[in-house]
Amino acid sequence: MVQYYEPLYKFAFSLTRTEADASTLTQQTFCLWATNGHHLPDRSKVKIHLFTTLHRLFLESWRRQARFPHRGSDEVASEDLPAFSPASNNHMDSAQLLKALVKVDEAYQGAVALFYLEDYSYREMAEILAVPEGTVKSRLARGIRQFRHLVG
Repeated sequence: MVQYYEPLYKFAFSLTRTEADASTLTQQTFCLWATNGHHLPDRSKVKIHLFTTLHRLFLESWRRQARFPHRGSDEVASEDLPAFSPASNNHMDSAQLLKALVKVDEAYQGAVALFYLEDYSYREMAEILAVPEGTVKSRLARGIRQFRHLVG
């Protein structure tokens, strides 16, 4: 399970935009896996299950916060972004890419993050986001267009 921590954290950070919330979501995901993971019939889908669980936890907390807001939705300052080590062939560092990803419309962020950070297929993204494949394709196309505009 350790191999899934960093990808889950990156996905959580792309959704929540704060280190604390991303850590909390990641911990909650692993906690749920520890208590309910034995119910998963197909062990080959552990990674998809973890990402789906994290996304559902995010949606649940987002809905709760929308009903009971307790803080403003200020933009994330660049110094608050975690610094990940970029691959040697990358032209931009990951902090710059995450900063751009944070600016993509929320409706498209999940699909773009799963595409760029995890390289999931349309089918896998549809399972994780609990939407039809066609919705994933349109969100991804629009989100990538925005993302490329932001980094270009």
